[in-house]
Amino acid sequence: MHIALAGAGAFGEKHLDGLKNIDGVTVTSLVGRNLEPTQAVAAKYGIGHATTDLAETLARDDVDAVILCTPTQMHAAQAIACMDAGKHCQVEIPLADSWADAQAVRAKQQETGLTCMVGHTRRFNPSHQYVHNRIAAGEFAVQQMDVQTYFFRRKNINAKGEPRSWTDHLLWHHAAHTVDLFAYQAGRIVDAHAMQGPIHPDLGIAMDMSIQLKSETGAICTLSLSFNNDGPLGTFFRYIGDTATYIARYDDLVNGREEPIDLSGVAVSNNGIELQDREFVSAIRDGREPNSSVQKVFDCYRVLGELETQLG
Repeated sequence: MHIALAGAGAFGEKHLDGLKNIDGVTVTSLVGRNLEPTQAVAAKYGIGHATTDLAETLARDDVDAVILCTPTQMHAAQAIACMDAGKHCQVEIPLADSWADAQAVRAKQQETGLTCMVGHTRRFNPSHQYVHNRIAAGEFAVQQMDVQTYFFRRKNINAKGEPRSWTDHLLWHHAAHTVDLFAYQAGRIVDAHAMQGPIHPDLGIAMDMSIQLKSETGAICTLSLSFNNDGPLGTFFRYIGDTATYIARYDDLVNGREEPIDLSGVAVSNNGIELQDREFVSAIRDGREPNSSVQKVFDCYRVLGELETQLG
């Protein structure tokens, strides 16, 4: 399978690292904002074609599918362009930054029948897979999730500390992970509320946010998000259930007493991004709907749209 990747930044390289481990996959084209650094990344990973023009890549015969790691504001239009070109598409989270754009991408997927998957990585992290498997087996039910998503980004920088060409967003990007995961683990969200702190004078976004959710099973979720938090950084998930308490930190899991839980055997890798890409490739090869398809994560964007309306 020949894959192109658009967005040669910090997260794009995580995908390239994961794709190296998947048999029968070759990355044939790399798209970036500026040609020279894009060529440097292409050389590092042995990718034969580098460009700043996504349309140039979509016109190539040696591209079966595209992974989009581009700025949030470009996701919907680029996903639609990929499918219009006959290419399967994996869009990094979020699918879109508006409910209307999310609806447009789903409509295009239904029209073309191509695989269109969204990078809701939490569905693939071994830590969350372990919990999901226990839920599916009837051994655990979520009663409450307490989630903290914390960064220190008072300037417009990426995960590598480099300047960004676009502005990140707590609601449409970072909250999307937890809104979808909560529904995945506890059932469809039936009630949602949000509050946000002051808008940053330069970045034009809220730097702090609080979200409360309730699922159809009666489970609740409290999500705190901040770009003002000076460590520890990342997202931390506490599952409070009827038979156990779990704390998930990306690909690691401990119980409520901080005792590590053995995740060996949960998946073929302990890298959530690699597992996400494996699912994308496998779904295309098997002609099936992937976990985190546009359809399966679609309701998350309904909730985000409702919360945006609340926030004004």
